[in-house]
Amino acid sequence: MKQTEKLLEVNNIEVVYNDIVQVLRGVSLGVPEGSIVALLGTNGAGKTTTLRAVSGLLKPENGFIREGYIKFKNTAITNQLGTNVVKLGAVMVPEGRRVFKHLTVDENIKVGSITRKDGAQQIKEDHALMYKHFPRLSKITNRMAGYCSGGEQQMIAIARALMAAPKMLMLDEPSLGLAPLLVKEIFENIQLINKEMNTTILVVEQNAKIALAISDYAYIMESGRIVLEGPSKELQENPDVKEFYMGITRGGGRKSFKNVKSYKRRKRWM
Repeated sequence: MKQTEKLLEVNNIEVVYNDIVQVLRGVSLGVPEGSIVALLGTNGAGKTTTLRAVSGLLKPENGFIREGYIKFKNTAITNQLGTNVVKLGAVMVPEGRRVFKHLTVDENIKVGSITRKDGAQQIKEDHALMYKHFPRLSKITNRMAGYCSGGEQQMIAIARALMAAPKMLMLDEPSLGLAPLLVKEIFENIQLINKEMNTTILVVEQNAKIALAISDYAYIMESGRIVLEGPSKELQENPDVKEFYMGITRGGGRKSFKNVKSYKRRKRWM
């Protein structure tokens, strides 16, 4: 991982729901300022719960961080409310996009600036910048967001989050349900946002291939634990990651999901 200051520090957290169901077990990760970090894993691994823990969104679902701590910009945010986390500069784009369907594209984007206090001129400049990053949206500014395609809604959701001027943007499954060409476009934009807007990115993904291609460092989760981590370029060449998260066998073909499940217990990190 880059030897820069950690913007986000998650230390040995345990998360429970309804005081009974333990979902995360000793999860630790760090996100250096200016980097793109990927959190990978299959459905049910605990990726979304990790983002909710950071974002302050556990309480509405009866979740609670029982052990460990989370710091953002060296400020403790363990079990903080989501509004406080956003004000500190950590903003999440949830899975499923969740745009305001009865507002226009432009109104959705502007909603993101509601917590800002840095003046109308800067907000206006950032608003124009959103259409530069997502030129597809400039053609549909007055369309109701509910009538937009899945890819357009994902762009709206990201643009809306960026209008809050986050120091760190968290993305939960941005490729979910999108065509391959749109996925490529979304992830290219994520790289541009990181470089041009100096925004740190924490992205949760099942699509390991594309997430590792654009990130600096990655963590892999299974059953509520971090089971593997390292620089993304190294994980791209890891034979177990290739086989179980990219579907590439040692013979060069693709492994069926059925075979992957039956072979799962033989992974070297288990």
